[in-house]
Amino acid sequence: MPDAAPHAIVVIDFMDTINHGNVERLLSLMMDGHVMRILDEPPVSGRDALRSAWRAYLGAFPRYRVYIDRIAVEGDRVAVLGHTTGSHLGLQDDEESQLPVIWTADVRDERLASWNILEDSSQTRRELGLT
Repeated sequence: MPDAAPHAIVVIDFMDTINHGNVERLLSLMMDGHVMRILDEPPVSGRDALRSAWRAYLGAFPRYRVYIDRIAVEGDRVAVLGHTTGSHLGLQDDEESQLPVIWTADVRDERLASWNILEDSSQTRRELGLT
């Protein structure tokens, strides 16, 4: 079984980069062809579109932070159960931090091929090894 640590480290670095609002560093951690999927919204791909999307969101919500509560790695997929503060939800941090979020990433060659936000459910947690 391959060592899962490198994939987890890449995702932790990506999330830390989000927390620091460094869009150019985020882009450097993405593979060419990277796709971002947020719930049921249309996917975003392409370096210019991703740069624009991250700049817009992090510019509008400079206090946005992501937190890791649990992480699981299976093959190239890293799943994270966590929470956020300072997002578009407009909640107080203590309220928002009570709302679980699931992120997944496909990691190849120490870069993210995709970044996904999924609806939290006990079934999704089980399927991703986050229980």
